[in-house]
Amino acid sequence: MAAPQGTIAVTGSTGRLGGRVARRLAAAGAAQTLVVRDPSRAPALPGTRVATATYGDGEAVRAALAGHRVVLFVSASEDPDRVGEHRTFVDAAVAAGVEHLVYVSFFGAAPDATFTHARDHWHTEEHVRGRGLGFTFLRDNLYLDFLPLLAGEDGVIRGPAGDGRFAPVALDDIADVAASVLLDPAAHAGRTYDLTGPQALTLTEAATRLTAATGRAVTFHDETVEEAFASRAPYAAPEWLVEAWVSTYTAIAAGELDGVTDDVERLTGHPATGLEEVLSRAEQPAP
Repeated sequence: MAAPQGTIAVTGSTGRLGGRVARRLAAAGAAQTLVVRDPSRAPALPGTRVATATYGDGEAVRAALAGHRVVLFVSASEDPDRVGEHRTFVDAAVAAGVEHLVYVSFFGAAPDATFTHARDHWHTEEHVRGRGLGFTFLRDNLYLDFLPLLAGEDGVIRGPAGDGRFAPVALDDIADVAASVLLDPAAHAGRTYDLTGPQALTLTEAATRLTAATGRAVTFHDETVEEAFASRAPYAAPEWLVEAWVSTYTAIAAGELDGVTDDVERLTGHPATGLEEVLSRAEQPAP
């Protein structure tokens, strides 16, 4: 059954980012369809309906998106065939008559990006363009909220990042931007936004600030690339995934995650959130 006119389709609502966007849209009174793999995990929000589909199931995606003009497309989980799943989703969106896709991409997406997943995002962007869809691309830097998780149990952040800088962005800021774009997509048609935090940091600086903010001693150890692969070997992860982990750091070293923009502030009306505020929010009890 096609969605009522004006309903926004939202993917990823069971995750950290998509869930934030769905809550903001609900608070704004927007009607939305939550496209999820598992309906039992869909958040219960006013003005929402639920449709079931996985990105790789084109027929299910087409049915879920029928009648929707605007779709939030949160990228799929890391997988060797993620680009294939993305292409299937985009093709199904076209077949369903979607007019505008808001895609959560990555800062510095390029065919030759050092960070392997940034290449996936570039290929997805190109497929969206090639299918003639209206679009807005949100190219997020690394998530500021996950910065504390980079440190191991011993408080050491390890990786071959050198003195390179990156400008991590808060999940709440990305969600604010996404909601703003989804509520007025025509104003953002054909635009690509680079979403960053307020400062570019080295991992040494990030470790110092984490220590000051949390009271836990955090340091950064600049591994060689060989050391980085060796230190991650105990996880017994597939080679493509380990390469992605390590290339996160080598992308920082190469300067590909450096640079601060004002896109968050221009699109939301508030300054980009800093590390200390993100940590303070995380410490607050859930409502």
